Amino acid sequence: MNLLNKKKLAAKTLSVGIGRVELNNNRLEEIKEAITRQDIKDLVKSGAIKIKEPKGRKKNVKRKQRRRIGKIKLKVKKRKQEYVKITRKLRKYIKNLKDQEKITDEKYTSLRKQIRNRAFKSKKHIKENLQ
Repeated sequence: MNLLNKKKLAAKTLSVGIGRVELNNNRLEEIKEAITRQDIKDLVKSGAIKIKEPKGRKKNVKRKQRRRIGKIKLKVKKRKQEYVKITRKLRKYIKNLKDQEKITDEKYTSLRKQIRNRAFKSKKHIKENLQ
């Protein structure tokens, strides 16, 4: 018995894909007699036709795992602005130290690299490191 047309009608009526429509093998005669959309709806209510769950991740799970306000610790732009602000301040400070000849050129370059790698959090932190 080829019931592909009945499956297509059920899929269209219930607005799902053909793959999700499942026909009950024990009640194929009833399904064969169904002609109208209303007949299909009645068969769904009685349990002769079932609709399978969609495969894959559920939409609500996807929605829950989106990036939202609670998920974002700090916005990227803010982090970058903070980094730029601190780096400029620290570079200016070590340049002054170099100009006053309190640190050598080698120490200056190494400090500059450390600043770039975020080794120091503040001016105070550099002062502690130098002593």
